[in-house]
Amino acid sequence: MSTALAHKQPANAASADVSQATAGRRFFDTTHSSWMVKVFPGEFYVTRQPDEILVTVLGSCVSACIRDPVVGVGGMNHFMLAKGRSGGWGNDLESARFGNFAMEKLINELIKAGCSRERMEIKVFGGGNVIDASTAVGSDNAEFVLRYLEAEGLRCSAEDLGGSHPRRIHYYPVTGRVVRRLLGTGETYAINREEREYADRLRQRQPAGEIHLFGDE
Repeated sequence: MSTALAHKQPANAASADVSQATAGRRFFDTTHSSWMVKVFPGEFYVTRQPDEILVTVLGSCVSACIRDPVVGVGGMNHFMLAKGRSGGWGNDLESARFGNFAMEKLINELIKAGCSRERMEIKVFGGGNVIDASTAVGSDNAEFVLRYLEAEGLRCSAEDLGGSHPRRIHYYPVTGRVVRRLLGTGETYAINREEREYADRLRQRQPAGEIHLFGDE
């Protein structure tokens, strides 16, 4: 299972430093005078640090950026597939590469850090159909995240989903600011290849018949 970047919080998490650095994924950017934290597929990250920017690149994947503006804690996830075959919100394989687990895990960790569900500011991005597959994975992911939020009674304050281009997202958890940039054709090909390679690695790690990735290819 992919490593989750947000760690279990102590009982007094609301006043604790909830960010966690991971080697090779957090670096200081002199242009922004901030720490950049890369969130890859199957991962999430929660922080209250004012000098951290969460960064991800999305093709068919989706990221939810969620924060509580009162306590100043926010986080991001990055999932590649909507859900496991059982169709439940969180009872399938416990991996943040699936949207059902990625959403529950991020929201639960934010609550542990002192966030309130009622105050959560939620923005969702990605879900572009940028890969050649027998099913529109991007559309499935985009539809899933909106259905999930509706089912959970959570309001989405901003969305940028669908289309045919990948996106680069810079999320500032303390302020809620998001900088979104659509990527060009050359970068689309690279992300297409990376997503396929990631899917192949998942296939190799899973027992036969446990999940379906991108339909029957």
